[in-house]
Amino acid sequence: MNNNEFHDMIIELKQPMKAFALNLTREREEALDLVQETYYRAIANQEKFNEGTNLKAWLLTIMKNIFINNYRKASKRNTILDSSDNLFMLNSRDAAIPNQAERDFVMKDLIQAINSLDMEYRRPFLMHYQGFKYEEIADELSLPLGTVKSRIFFARKQMQSFLKEKGFDRY
Repeated sequence: MNNNEFHDMIIELKQPMKAFALNLTREREEALDLVQETYYRAIANQEKFNEGTNLKAWLLTIMKNIFINNYRKASKRNTILDSSDNLFMLNSRDAAIPNQAERDFVMKDLIQAINSLDMEYRRPFLMHYQGFKYEEIADELSLPLGTVKSRIFFARKQMQSFLKEKGFDRY
């Protein structure tokens, strides 16, 4: 088999090669690269092909081996090597959890905002926050229902402006 016949035969197998490569890689660009690398190696090793054997199987075997080798290289690249004695941080990469310290700062600002309220607004607001209904707050404080609702509303507005001054625009 001469070079031109060999080239014509592998070109005829282009569609099945693309389909197999896409099945392996799941990405179009990587599949096209894999097909190109397979054709390069097939042409470079044409003398190793035994005439009369299945050319498609030979090409697919080359492609599969290239894919496996590339996968192994990629997985080795993602391995972290650390020669230090302290392996805690290396081994706890996925187990480490954030300490959420920013939550403590937000809570301090919220408490400061609540404490900045006048007592006539703070007490109904805190009772509402603790789960009391408007009617229960009104009975407990001996206030009309509308007054309780408006005090809670104004307490919220004062807290929003206080927090906005602190840089919490989303509250």
